[in-house]
Amino acid sequence: MRVKGGTPTRRRRKRILKLAKGYFGSKHLLYRTAHEQVMHSLKYSYIGRKQLKRNMRKLWIARINAAVHRYDMSYSRFMHGLKLANINLNRKMLSEMAIHDEKGFEALVEVAKQQLDGAKA
Repeated sequence: MRVKGGTPTRRRRKRILKLAKGYFGSKHLLYRTAHEQVMHSLKYSYIGRKQLKRNMRKLWIARINAAVHRYDMSYSRFMHGLKLANINLNRKMLSEMAIHDEKGFEALVEVAKQQLDGAKA
């Protein structure tokens, strides 16, 4: 007598087809194409979670750079001045301050400028 594997096979295939819900064409209807697409999709989502962190950091740096250019300063000199002043704010917070708290951000720029001038002397 042969083993058909009914329930476990059906359960496994239903799980894949459920994950493929909303895909275009046969990718949500046929098991083999659905399985291929689900495996690719899971890989893309894993990679995307890493890329999101990268992209957000780039965005924060671009915002900070644009904000400090208003005060005739570059991003790298600003960050160096903050490091000399022992101000440990992450880029996300600096970016938010540049957008929502201009006075506070301007105070940070002044502190960074003072530290850089003090380091020259």
